[in-house]
Amino acid sequence: MEIKAFFDARTFTLTYVVSDPETKDALVIDPVMDYEPVGSKIFTDSVDEVTEYLQSEKLTLHWILETHAHADHLSGAQLLKERFPDAKTAMSERIKVVQETFKQILDLPADFPTDGRQFDTLIADGETLQAGSVAVEMIFTPGHTPACGSYRVGDAVFTGDAIFMPDMGTGRCDFPAGSADDLYASISQRLYTLPDETRVFVGHDYQPGGRDLAYESTIGEQKEMNIQLKADTTHGDFIKFRTERDATLAMPKLLFQSIQVNIDAGNLPTPASNEMRYLKIPINIFRPKGALSGKVKDDIKLDTV
Repeated sequence: MEIKAFFDARTFTLTYVVSDPETKDALVIDPVMDYEPVGSKIFTDSVDEVTEYLQSEKLTLHWILETHAHADHLSGAQLLKERFPDAKTAMSERIKVVQETFKQILDLPADFPTDGRQFDTLIADGETLQAGSVAVEMIFTPGHTPACGSYRVGDAVFTGDAIFMPDMGTGRCDFPAGSADDLYASISQRLYTLPDETRVFVGHDYQPGGRDLAYESTIGEQKEMNIQLKADTTHGDFIKFRTERDATLAMPKLLFQSIQVNIDAGNLPTPASNEMRYLKIPINIFRPKGALSGKVKDDIKLDTV
């Protein structure tokens, strides 16, 4: 199995192409659609890079997988589907909870579907997809969001925002329907029960302290060295830490742009009567105890984990 990582330095996001070098079967995990909020500009540098790799290696793209509905970047899934029409999109079946939640928060159109039909396939916990010769197992790992899932492929697991490199810790849990309690269970009872030699590929790397990019560890290393959740970290200690830390974090700067596109499987909003597309951005929104409401605080430290 070949794993090729692509790093988007604008959003600190890792996209992965996983392939069988013999059969040339492939899948993509968490592709990025580039977005510049100044001028609300969409561009395709990240998808172009992935496309060039798939074509140069003569790979057959079967699946485009999302670990969750990202809050920090727009999904490039539909851009890839335009270029590789036979590829299908897939997401945890729990995306329906996120769709229902943000349909209300963003006051999306009454006919916006919240049954996950925007994705070609919704995956259940423990279900396996076949990308040709490459088998992909879904492991539900909620907490960061209620719809988070990790993908196990051979001796590797792709964890999205559930867990990061050991010197970064875990994902935040203060988004609507997020849960530190769920994340503790997801990591300690789902991920940490995988073999210690299992390779862990993370969804982001914010390069703390200015260190070089890093995105691969092992379950054994995580259990021993993760600064926020080791194998012997108690439930109470983690809940206390995660709750206190999340209370200091500002919302991701692309939260509203990202969410409304990503719960729609990477589709941009339908053009209005003037043939322009519009993203809805609410104002004066803050999230006490996981809700989005009230006034924005001025003294929150900008952070993402």
